[in-house]
Amino acid sequence: MTKSYEEAGVNINLANQIVKEIKPLVNKTFTPGVISDIGSFGGLFSLAGENCEEPVLVSGTDGVGTKLKIAFNLNKHDTVGIDLVAMSVNDIITCGAKPLFFLDYISTGKLEKEKTISIIKGIVEGCKMAGCALLGGETAEMPDFYPPGEYDLAGFAVGIVDKKKIINGENISEGNKIIGLASSGLHSNGFSLVRKMLLENKKYQMSDRIKCLQNTLGEELLKPTKIYIKVILDLIKKHEILGIAHITGGGLIENVPRILPEGLSVEINSGNWQKPPIFSLIRKEGDIAEQEMYRTFNMGIGMVLIVSDSESKKISEELKSVNCESYVIGQVIKGNKQTIIK
Repeated sequence: MTKSYEEAGVNINLANQIVKEIKPLVNKTFTPGVISDIGSFGGLFSLAGENCEEPVLVSGTDGVGTKLKIAFNLNKHDTVGIDLVAMSVNDIITCGAKPLFFLDYISTGKLEKEKTISIIKGIVEGCKMAGCALLGGETAEMPDFYPPGEYDLAGFAVGIVDKKKIINGENISEGNKIIGLASSGLHSNGFSLVRKMLLENKKYQMSDRIKCLQNTLGEELLKPTKIYIKVILDLIKKHEILGIAHITGGGLIENVPRILPEGLSVEINSGNWQKPPIFSLIRKEGDIAEQEMYRTFNMGIGMVLIVSDSESKKISEELKSVNCESYVIGQVIKGNKQTIIK
């Protein structure tokens, strides 16, 4: 007869031990605004040091999706935490918000110490890249809820922007240029289609070395999502950025129109940038139509900036000077809030 919580599958002592061991890691992300320690019921963050006349808090939440299946397959868990942070902080930067802090949620059927610490190391690394504090989190052990060895992740970011400096796309106009910031590859979208086409239908293995890829297939698929925070925050200080779109699920086709005023569309020249070879492999092996590719994947563009024609050259040069690969990929035209791929 089961007489304890641990016998029922929940190990409180192990959870407490993990919290104790990750504390030094998490503390490395703390910024001056953090005024609470890990282990409290709530994370405390002071806005006293933020130079905002009219501060507005901006929030975002996301997960990693079925890219986690790749991590399970490879038994490599130290990069999906970067993806988790990236998906939320890259969203809130689109309105000009500086990320302040991040919260994580890890849920699994059976807590595994080394695996959990590995995940958190990735989250810590992502927070350091984004310049935000890992303010709190939750690790939930849920017996019988997940297949053995599997888990799910959710992340939550909070940032700040001065109300008068919010980037909302309202000043976008015909003739503005579109600058695309290069992605590292798939980022964290489209993996259900990728797994279906490459792994299930074509029977590729994670260890396969495919001629067009520099890494094994597994290494390519697990590349972490780029975090664009520091480079974009620096641009915002020096230049007028009219609109920003994070290119996630829905690709360029669905994400860019979200920031356009009525009466405008964007024209994208697909020949203006070099696409990572993983996209050609997926399209060829899956016999996927071009429109579907652009609607599912980022196609090599992780973030879009809309700027005036007069600013585009200076911004492109500045991005090059900080080794941020970018391309002028199109322009704003009259239309009905659509993305036209040429």
